[in-house]
Amino acid sequence: MDNMSVIQTKEGFAPVPKWGISGSTLKIIAIIAMLTDHIGAVVVYGFWRHAWDNRCLEIIYYVMRLLIGRIAFPIFCFLLVEGFNHTHNAVKYAVRLFVFALISEIPFDLAVKGRLFAPESQNVFFTLFIGLLVMMAYRGIEEKLKAALWIKLILYIVALGAGMGLAYWLDTDYDSLGVLCIMALYIFRKKRVAQIAAGSAILLFSGGSELTAPLAFIPIAFYNGERGLKIKYFFYLFYPIHLLVLYFIAYFLGLI
Repeated sequence: MDNMSVIQTKEGFAPVPKWGISGSTLKIIAIIAMLTDHIGAVVVYGFWRHAWDNRCLEIIYYVMRLLIGRIAFPIFCFLLVEGFNHTHNAVKYAVRLFVFALISEIPFDLAVKGRLFAPESQNVFFTLFIGLLVMMAYRGIEEKLKAALWIKLILYIVALGAGMGLAYWLDTDYDSLGVLCIMALYIFRKKRVAQIAAGSAILLFSGGSELTAPLAFIPIAFYNGERGLKIKYFFYLFYPIHLLVLYFIAYFLGLI
């Protein structure tokens, strides 16, 4: 039972949940942060754009996006790594991410660019999908390739470079930085402190709006390794739906 303690009930023995934050709780935190970020980016910014001298809107915008919204992506990266470590079918996992990346692209383009088709940028599902492919490549090199360590190191670097290059070329949300963050969390997955340090260092090094992103590792530090509520498809569905809703709100308010 993964070293969990047990208690006796009328039906027998039942595991006692570990103290801390479950995976589903982390996912809910990330979804709330993401929603806050996107409301700021689509709606609040729309109002601010039409009232340039409104200091209050400016403050609200930056609080929603920089103080709250930045924590969403690192949590999703962490959950992706956890999902990959526990999945029984990585290929099925990758297919699911890719399908929802395609489904989410039009809602993403409408909300972010204000038009139906914007090929110059892609939604965050593509970043997560590419990160998953690189993790699959790393696992294949580590477990199935019988070669000298230096050859494996070269292949690791090539796989990471290819993933980062693809994300940069497609201009996915968080692009190459996102893939690098995912892989840092994967490489140090067995050491939580090192994992948090590596992820924070990458985000801080990128500078700009990501300086507050390491705050995401505060709830991650309390992750207890449990799945929690079964809401696997909630994020997949919530992502494109909430983008569409925000687009229509902004459209009917004349903000886009």
